[in-house]
Amino acid sequence: MTWISAFGRFWYDFIVGDSVELAIGGCAVVALGALIVWLGFQTAAEIAMPLMVAATLAVSLRRSL
Repeated sequence: MTWISAFGRFWYDFIVGDSVELAIGGCAVVALGALIVWLGFQTAAEIAMPLMVAATLAVSLRRSL
């Protein structure tokens, strides 16, 4: 049972690390991008995805200051 908890702690530390905002924001960006593409707006996804990533980074940096 200890190896299961160690495995979970490793993945939490690997994915979340120091910034919960980046982990949640990254998942949200991927999910929203997939939804936009699924709805049939591929060009909009190409434009929106980098903007959402930049916004997530800006939120994370602002919170750290």
